[in-house]
Amino acid sequence: MTFAIAGRCQRTGRLGVAISTNPIGVGARCPFIAPNVGIVVTMARTDPRLGPLGLNLLRQGHAAPAVLAQIAASDPGIEHRQVCVIDRDGYSAARTGAHNKVWSGAITQKNLVSMGNYLTSPKTADAMAESWAKTDSLDLDERLLLALEAGRDAGGQVGGQHSAGLLVYDWDVHAYVDLRVDYHDEPIGELRRIYDVHRPLIPYYYGRPGDPDAFGREEEYLARQGKPYALKGK
Repeated sequence: MTFAIAGRCQRTGRLGVAISTNPIGVGARCPFIAPNVGIVVTMARTDPRLGPLGLNLLRQGHAAPAVLAQIAASDPGIEHRQVCVIDRDGYSAARTGAHNKVWSGAITQKNLVSMGNYLTSPKTADAMAESWAKTDSLDLDERLLLALEAGRDAGGQVGGQHSAGLLVYDWDVHAYVDLRVDYHDEPIGELRRIYDVHRPLIPYYYGRPGDPDAFGREEEYLARQGKPYALKGK
């Protein structure tokens, strides 16, 4: 019982996933991203081993549909899974196993997969795709989170949600954004709260590893941007 949106930013090449589910810790099990390579998301009765397998196939130069076909051929439990792939060129593919409960399915477009299993209705996936289409001027992280919120507001999944995650990569080996809510009564709302605090510091945390002297401390960086420091006393 999970819904997710996976996307590639056409302008920047960034890759990202926003995801939510009923069980705890969805961000640790389902989204897999390699910068300049692609995305694999494995859901439903998740097999996290499929994520690294898919990324390795993408690194070898296979396009998304071929990667998904090889994942399916390798997995005797594939009819219990829901898997999507987006490659470095934005081509996408998704597969929903026959043993998933209604409603389960995916919307695939260039640079996008909007999908879920055991949703309250197709409206959850539709709303995420519609939000994506309306927000192409925004940064990928904000765009994905808005889409996840739209999916929740359209009904989400059967049984509601308790965990959520937002994972985005730019060009470097470490994540551009990696935020998780592992257990909460309203995990997407809590993810939004954390993201709004973290957002002004995203360029800081991404750029500081390569130039620690230039970036200084968090409060100094925010002061130069004319923004308040929200972490005082933390």
